[in-house]
Amino acid sequence: MTSHPPTPFSRRAFLRTLALAGGAGVLGLPDWVGARPDSPAAASGTVMEHADHARDWAWLVGNWDVWHRRLKERLVGDTHWQTFAGRSALWLTLGELGTIDDNVIELPGDPYRGLTMRAFDPGTGKWSIWWLDGRTPTHIDPPVLGGFHGDTGLFFGHDTFKGRPITMRFRWSDIHSSRPWWEQAFSADDGARWEVNWRNYFTRTSAMPIPLPKLADAPRDFDFLVGSWNVRHRRLRHRLVGNHDWDSFGGTLVNWPVLGGHGNVGDNVMALPSGTVRGIGLRAFDRASRQWLSWWLDSRTPSVIEPPVRGRRMGDVATFIGDDQLDGRSIKTRVVWSRITAHSARWEQSCSADGGATWELNWVSDFTRTA
Repeated sequence: MTSHPPTPFSRRAFLRTLALAGGAGVLGLPDWVGARPDSPAAASGTVMEHADHARDWAWLVGNWDVWHRRLKERLVGDTHWQTFAGRSALWLTLGELGTIDDNVIELPGDPYRGLTMRAFDPGTGKWSIWWLDGRTPTHIDPPVLGGFHGDTGLFFGHDTFKGRPITMRFRWSDIHSSRPWWEQAFSADDGARWEVNWRNYFTRTSAMPIPLPKLADAPRDFDFLVGSWNVRHRRLRHRLVGNHDWDSFGGTLVNWPVLGGHGNVGDNVMALPSGTVRGIGLRAFDRASRQWLSWWLDSRTPSVIEPPVRGRRMGDVATFIGDDQLDGRSIKTRVVWSRITAHSARWEQSCSADGGATWELNWVSDFTRTA
C-alpha cells in the first residue's frame, strides 16, 4: 500500500536481477524466506515443501475489519500518525498458490479502494506480492518477494518514492492469532535503517469471502462476467508462423468484482493437452480515459504479470489491444469479448506482427454460465 504516484519500473528486469544476484540474499532476507528445494535451509528442514505453500494464506481467507495506523509523511522524520478504519476480503486463487484481496481504505479526506495479488513461484520458492491502488488503476506497483516462517512473513522489494530509490519491507505477524497484523517499512539506505510507516490490525467478520460493496458510479461493462462458468477453448498450436493446427480443451472460470466494481478478477483453470494451467485475469477501469486495462498472470510464470491490453466496451462488443512480445519480437495482441448474454459469452485473442495491419486469430473461448 505504498500509495505514491506511479513511476516507470521493469518488473521483469527486477525479477531477473534478483534471481541472478542470489534471490533472498540480495535483499537481506533470512535463509528460510523462499529457499529452493536443494538449498541448505531446505535440507535442514527449516523450509516447507512447495505443496505446503497452498496453506500459506489460508489464515487470511474471508472478510475482515481493519484498523489502520499510518505515518502522515514518509522518510522526512515525521512523527504524526493517522488512524482510520477499513475492510478487506481475500480469496484463494491458482489452486491455492495465489490470492486476491480487495480493500476499502477509509483514509481521512481521501477514502479509496485497492487490491493485492499474490502468487507463489515453485522455481524460486518465493511469493510475489503486487499492489494496485484504485486511484491510479493503470499502474501495478513493483512486487515484494518472500515467504513465511512460523507466525511471521517477510517480503522485500525495490521501488521509488518521490523520485528516490527505496527498499520496501512487508511483515506479517501473529498470523495464526485472532488479530493478525501487517507492517510496511521503507529504507532509503539499502536496508541499513528502516522507517515503519503503516500498520494494519485485522479482525475477522466472515470465514468465507464476500465481495465488498460496489460504488455508485461503478461501470457495468463486466457485470455479465461475475459468477461461475464452464469454458470451451480452441487454441492455435503455433502463432504467426502460418500454422493451421488447433487444440480443443475444457476449462472453468470464477469471476467476482473488486475495487468497488471498478475492477474484476477471474480465476481460470484450463485443461491444455500438455497439462492443467491456471491463471488470473485482472481488469481495472481508468476513469480518466474511460478505458479498461486487462492483465494476465500465468501459473507457469507466476513471478511475472503480462503487459496489459486496454480498451472499452461498445454495445455488445468489448475490444482491447496492447503491445507484447512473442519469441523475442514485438507484436500486438487484440482481445475481443462478444456474443454477450446473461448465460454465455465469447472471448477471442488475435496477434499482429505488422503493427495491426493484419491479425491472426489464435484463441477462441466460449463461456457457459453454471452459477
